Amino acid sequence: MTIRREREWYAISLRPQGQHRRLRDAAARAGGHLLALSPLRIVALDDAETRSRLGDALAAPRCIFTSPNAVACAARLQELATSRAIAVGAGTAAELRRHGIATVVAPERMDSEGLLDLAELRDVAGRRIGLVTGEGGRGLIERTLGERGADVVRADVYRRELAEFSPALLRRFDAFPAAAVLFVTSAEALDAALDQLDGERRAKLLAMPAVVASERLRAACAQAGFGKIVVAASARPADLVLAANALA
Repeated sequence: MTIRREREWYAISLRPQGQHRRLRDAAARAGGHLLALSPLRIVALDDAETRSRLGDALAAPRCIFTSPNAVACAARLQELATSRAIAVGAGTAAELRRHGIATVVAPERMDSEGLLDLAELRDVAGRRIGLVTGEGGRGLIERTLGERGADVVRADVYRRELAEFSPALLRRFDAFPAAAVLFVTSAEALDAALDQLDGERRAKLLAMPAVVASERLRAACAQAGFGKIVVAASARPADLVLAANALA
């Protein structure tokens, strides 16, 4: 995918701490400058119950992984051997392949709704399905599969914790161009960011165009008060940057 680089532009990423590199690199190749504004951090879980639940989830005939973080944190606990791996999107599928799972099913529409529309997840009454995810995340998947009659074995392998913005980071935000684009790939991260900003800074963020990874996130941004929202083709850095570059 070739992205035209006509002039410099600016963007803010709300990805968790330590997870901005791929998006930063993709933006830089297209002339973009990225500010990492992380309101959350990922904390891997490692206890007897987590390991037991993960083993049960992986033993199911089908096992869903909801994010690259879910894959990476699960792989720290045990080898990812499963009969049928299903990923919520291309990034999760790529992470599964990096950990040795060659065959992965992923939807074209890379979100919970797209995953639930996969043919093999429609008629699941009485079937056992593993769900490897993070605490509090992807409730729609578990709920919908349960409504369809599936026996869902959920393994939470990480949690998200609030990462407080430092005074130095807030000063960098204050100095960052107001014409920046905001990347939104998580409603939880968006809420955590807005909650930490005072009125003036919150208004600055809400005035930015938001590039989101799904229709669900479009709705979340609209509810939060964003005026201009663009839905990227997926949550992959290249697709997010393509949408942002077009806005810039």
